[in-house]
Amino acid sequence: MVLYPHPPTPGTLSPAAVRKTPPISLLTEPQWRQVKKRFKMTPREYQIARLICSGLGNEEIADQLHVMLSTVKTHIRNIYRKTWVNNKMAMLLRFAEEIQPSPIASSNK
Repeated sequence: MVLYPHPPTPGTLSPAAVRKTPPISLLTEPQWRQVKKRFKMTPREYQIARLICSGLGNEEIADQLHVMLSTVKTHIRNIYRKTWVNNKMAMLLRFAEEIQPSPIASSNK
């Protein structure tokens, strides 16, 4: 049971409904490979970063990968260290920022 500080407004999605939403991919396969290479991620860090960016929570990732929650948290901490961020939203923004063409590179064309 989810407790809200106040009742949800009509038309808003519950956390359970949001989790049932089909996963989306914010980056293409070549972009993901670029991110993996740029931040020197291990295969497991790469896998967990992709699951985070698809909207899964730590517990769901642990269940899906059949590992302990503490293991997922350790990998996330390592990803944060490699990407110089301290939360999931900043990590996602760092990935998006990384795949954008550099303004300097595009002005030299």
